[in-house]
Amino acid sequence: MFDIEKKNITIGFMPLTDSAPVIIAHEMGFFEQWGLNVSLTKQNSWATLRDKLHVGVIDAAQMLAPMPIASNLGLYGQKSAVISPMILSRNGNGITLSTTLYEKIVSQHSNKNNNKNNDISMPFAASILQAEIEQRKKAGNKLSFAVVAPYSCHYYQLIEWLKKSGIALSDINLLIVPPSDMVPSMQSGDLDGFCVGSPWNAKAVREGVGITGVTSSDFWQDSPEKVLGLLSNWQIKHPNTTLALMSALYDACQWLENIPNRFEAARLLSRAKYLDTHIDVIAPSLLGSCLTLNGTTPRKVPNYQQFSRLDDPTFNTPAHHYGEAIADLMQACQQISPQQRADLNITAIYREDLYQTAVSHIKQR
Repeated sequence: MFDIEKKNITIGFMPLTDSAPVIIAHEMGFFEQWGLNVSLTKQNSWATLRDKLHVGVIDAAQMLAPMPIASNLGLYGQKSAVISPMILSRNGNGITLSTTLYEKIVSQHSNKNNNKNNDISMPFAASILQAEIEQRKKAGNKLSFAVVAPYSCHYYQLIEWLKKSGIALSDINLLIVPPSDMVPSMQSGDLDGFCVGSPWNAKAVREGVGITGVTSSDFWQDSPEKVLGLLSNWQIKHPNTTLALMSALYDACQWLENIPNRFEAARLLSRAKYLDTHIDVIAPSLLGSCLTLNGTTPRKVPNYQQFSRLDDPTFNTPAHHYGEAIADLMQACQQISPQQRADLNITAIYREDLYQTAVSHIKQR
């Protein structure tokens, strides 16, 4: 146990399946076991969550992996010294096309093959969009896609998926939409596709609105997705509280790696105060099942949602090379200049040292 400086703390989270570590730590009593009294507060958008952390309305947050770096650079918000001492999850995102667009693509595919083969194999490449993109260019419009934030793995994953098929970002309209608003936006016809975390891809499939054709596990296997975010000054003022918080989340991540616990996690996440959606759209990704097209057999995706690895305490380490890779993507996407990239001190943001200290205490309990 730690000599905690602040017992009552507030953690912000987004209604996503990979918010499971903070929710499970709360529901299964891991925060209490480490001497903390934690309040969880659900946020409507990543921008709101980030701003509340910056001004101290919340003490800590489940954050997108690139957000601490963007915060330190003052990108798309106030410049703030945010640190990440722990990875909370890997994988979990998917790219979904609207059913309307997909059916049109299947029809184009069928005509091209003289009706001999209508199948489009999954995971599908962005090349299936090319004919539609060309048609829309001639008509003077574009397909509309959405991601959850400009500094997010979703943004970089969508760009990479398009780029592999020779499609430029300028060939589509790209919007920023909060995760839980993706399905209603597609339902209203505002979106042709999106890249978002679970369970919102599965919800689009269950409701017959979309088809999930590729996941982040298919081409970004085991990359960090969500991290714990804190203000640097908060950690300096509350070093033992930080270690207790990390220890509780470490226990929650380990608990989530036991498959028999995953369905119980889905049941807890489904509650109105958390994801507020049905268990049949939350459970699949937790069990390694990707719903693709309504009424068809799901696709098996090992490690679709990964929170830890049993008996591997290094899994949640915020290794510096992950931060360096994200910073390189920011520069490659022209979100930051070469000088901003050169000035970045990733070791001061992705805090491996704090994680190693926490793990050493956990081993001694």
